[in-house]
Amino acid sequence: MTAMVEVGTLDAATEPAWEAFVAESPEATFFHRAGWARVIGRSYGHPTYFRYASRGGRIVGVLPLVHVKSPLFGNALIATGFCTFGGIASSDPGAIQALARDAAELGARLGVDHVELRHVDALPIGWTVKSELYAAFRRPLDADIGVTWGTLPQQKRQELRRSIRGGLRQQVGPGLLDAFYRIYGTSVRNLGTPVYPRRFFAAIAEEFGEAVELAVVHGASGPVSAVMAFHFRDTVCPYFAGGLPEARTEHAYDFMYWSLMDRATERGARLFDFGRSKRGTGAFDYKLGWGFEPRALHYQFHLVRGRELPEVNPLNPKYRAMVETWKRLPLPVANLMGPVIARQIG
Repeated sequence: MTAMVEVGTLDAATEPAWEAFVAESPEATFFHRAGWARVIGRSYGHPTYFRYASRGGRIVGVLPLVHVKSPLFGNALIATGFCTFGGIASSDPGAIQALARDAAELGARLGVDHVELRHVDALPIGWTVKSELYAAFRRPLDADIGVTWGTLPQQKRQELRRSIRGGLRQQVGPGLLDAFYRIYGTSVRNLGTPVYPRRFFAAIAEEFGEAVELAVVHGASGPVSAVMAFHFRDTVCPYFAGGLPEARTEHAYDFMYWSLMDRATERGARLFDFGRSKRGTGAFDYKLGWGFEPRALHYQFHLVRGRELPEVNPLNPKYRAMVETWKRLPLPVANLMGPVIARQIG
């Protein structure tokens, strides 16, 4: 007789089993790791509800939920808040249904507007699916970096050759957080987006250690682009990246990403995860230029108190004026105000 599914909450005693499940589950991502509960708690103070399903005392599914309550952007329970992916990681149909029911019940108890699960592929849980906004970009890395080079579009190889000939150089190491944050903060301000607080990035680096890689590219006038990348199993993901205006003309982005591919290949990575991008944006088109094929992300929603699906993104006309205003803010002002707003977005 098959054991019943039980749902519990992550704690210190169950964390080793949670981490072991995430390390082996094909459905799990870096954003399902238990450490995100501490990162988000220390950085933002938001309540976290990291729930797991078990059969016979063995974890068979996980769901890392974050409660983000904001006067600007609403009241939501999100898996995983402040991350691209999350949602239910499980191949057990009973566990999937149990975790979805538990999340809906928790959302009702908390009085949220909606519960949002950030899935790559939609799960059969009866929730509303939204898949037209975001796409993921992934492609294999060969064990021989030269083979990967040969799979790139010809135009991208030409751009990479120019970046290599341009005299760019790169620093890699844990002591680059301040340089990374200066560049990243400038970059997102220029895009009209509030920056996350520095303590968020510091908490990520401290929590995940060698799984986090910082790199800064130097051009003719000094640091011009920077990236915080995550390593998980055989995958590398340049998750937070930015550059100064001159990074584009110096092809510093191209140099930065290709160098990361090279280092990750030596480290054993066999998949490059370029993260998500919104359709109709420059970032989306840039990734197409690398030869990546977009794969629609299927975010699933359960409405609780809300009456319509959320549209918290810069393409929403409701926020367009805010985006344009933000681009014109003096950098010190944007970096002072940005973390206050960014913590409310989730």
